[in-house]
Amino acid sequence: MKALLTRPIDRKFAISTLLGVFLLALLVIGYASFRVLQEFSSTQVLVQNISLPLASASELALFQSEEEFKAYLAKSSSQFLSGMGRGAMEAPAPLMTPAPSIDQGAKTSVPSRVSETTVQVKGIDEPDIVKTDGKEIYFSSQPLVYYAMPKPMPLREGEIGIMPPYPEYQAKTKVIKAFPVADLKLDSEIEKNGNLLLSDNILVVFAGQEILGYDVADPAAPKKLWDITLSDRTMLVDARMYNGALYVVTRDTVNTIHPCPLKPLSSRGTDLIIPCREIYHPVASALVDSTFVAMNIDPRTGAVNKKVSFVGSADLSVLYMSEHALYITYSLSESTFSFIVKFIEEKGKDLFPESIRTKITRLAAYDLSDQAKTTELQVILERYFASLDQDEVLRLQNEIANRMSDFYQAHKRDLEKTGIVQIPLGSFIVRAVGNVPGRPLNQFSLDEYQRNLRIATTVGEQWFGFGYGFHSQGQKSANDVYILNNDLEIQGSVKDLGLSERIYSVRFVEDKGYLVTFRQIDPFYVLDLSNPKNPQLKGELKIPGYSSYLEPITKDRILGIGQDDWKVKVSLFDVSNVANPKEIAKYTLDESWSEVLSTHHAFLLDTKHKIFFLPGGRGGYIFSYDQDQLKLVKAASQTAVKRAIYLDEYLYLIGEQEITVFDETNWQKIKTLEL
Repeated sequence: MKALLTRPIDRKFAISTLLGVFLLALLVIGYASFRVLQEFSSTQVLVQNISLPLASASELALFQSEEEFKAYLAKSSSQFLSGMGRGAMEAPAPLMTPAPSIDQGAKTSVPSRVSETTVQVKGIDEPDIVKTDGKEIYFSSQPLVYYAMPKPMPLREGEIGIMPPYPEYQAKTKVIKAFPVADLKLDSEIEKNGNLLLSDNILVVFAGQEILGYDVADPAAPKKLWDITLSDRTMLVDARMYNGALYVVTRDTVNTIHPCPLKPLSSRGTDLIIPCREIYHPVASALVDSTFVAMNIDPRTGAVNKKVSFVGSADLSVLYMSEHALYITYSLSESTFSFIVKFIEEKGKDLFPESIRTKITRLAAYDLSDQAKTTELQVILERYFASLDQDEVLRLQNEIANRMSDFYQAHKRDLEKTGIVQIPLGSFIVRAVGNVPGRPLNQFSLDEYQRNLRIATTVGEQWFGFGYGFHSQGQKSANDVYILNNDLEIQGSVKDLGLSERIYSVRFVEDKGYLVTFRQIDPFYVLDLSNPKNPQLKGELKIPGYSSYLEPITKDRILGIGQDDWKVKVSLFDVSNVANPKEIAKYTLDESWSEVLSTHHAFLLDTKHKIFFLPGGRGGYIFSYDQDQLKLVKAASQTAVKRAIYLDEYLYLIGEQEITVFDETNWQKIKTLEL
């Protein structure tokens, strides 16, 4: 054993390990975009596909040709990220009880109160599986689990037999007469299903690679007016409906052989063609793996009225829309080579002789791609490390690892950034671009107020779907809020909220911001954003669990829905004193999940009756928040309940198998419709 402990270290292995520490320290603590860590052998270190240039300029230009597009792509490398979703649990069908009679005298043809889909910006509708116009409910049926019957074996040629029909379930969009309640019935079905948008009598269905428009003026006989087919390389990013116009954003995976012209969709056999000269790109090299197209579409005809296109990264793209503009985000990252050079200049001058530093400086001036420079840098460092004795290799190994950790903490906001594109709804051109450190969580991370854009980001933490982040390497993530002017230039910021944590929810309300971060406890932050150049953290509250959705009930009351100890938790926050926010009420459901945790569209607020709805795995739950108390006023054990709407004084719980209607004045069940 003693001989093993004192045996000299293999020289090639030591050199390889040292170089690996130098590069891998950079990768592990600074580059969450990389999908595969380096593989080390006894003779060499492989560094592949890690060239991620950062767009430092805030200017965009148009490609002039396909050749220019290809040259631009040659300076960037494409990386992709995938994830997994979560579903809900089914429960037994509810017990049927006699329903109270409906007051026929209260019947009216049109309700005086009609709920809307819960959205981020009032008046700007977002796609969801349920829509209503007050008379009809449009429900896109999406069964959670379908067990198909085994297909019978086909008959061989010459055999005589009976081939029974093979039943295959096809999800559809159901058109349901909803009001008056006494007339609740299924009017018709549309063969296509998916998220929905409704404008007057036009129902838009987002069905996979298709977008379809239906005339539903006659609910018993919907008529297809138009359809759009996305190309094989195109996916829908998101959509909005505002002032009678349909706004759609798509993303195309870049075809490196023929990146343009772009053909993202077709309609009536005609392709929408976007030539190279209409595609914007950052002037500085940027990570590019996708081409985005934003479109203004007439929902009555499916015609594309306006369009604009630009390149970016598919990683964590977010669409936010205000009354004035579309904002689309994409990922930016600094180059590996630049980061190593900066590290050597600031922290490593005493670790490398002047001759090595001179070679690196000359290399930086060469007109080469970032990947080529990184490969050449590897050769320079490998030769230098090979000239050292084992003691010096061991010393450098420790020095580089420790200094790199400190260097990362000082420069983590330079490593990962988010690019932002602003497209005014009127001109529908790329008016401004900017960038901020970190990554936004979702659309609620962005908000426009008085022509300033507020954005909340997490810096220094990326999740791979396995709970892996930089914190596991001893690095501290941080959370920031930035305020940008109408030209997307940073005016002010609040930094370092929730160190070693990440953002779980954000909500901006006028000149206030509310932020929840989480690792083990739930810090609830209150920000004063009234001065864009000097935003301030005013209050903080630490409670167990976390809130993944924040809903402002009033100006001084914020509702939080999240989890604590693997149970769904509802919290009511008093933010009237920004310096001293309080959790004034809470309720823990015997549920492990609610769809509200993954989509705000599943939430419904009725301010008249001071109640809100959220679905669970075993049914739907209706809470009262009257007098600052959270009370469960109704639990409906309805199978696979998905959404709720209200019409007049009636609350409709919509599930895959049935719709149940309750009277909001006494919570008696009024009507049930099996679907």
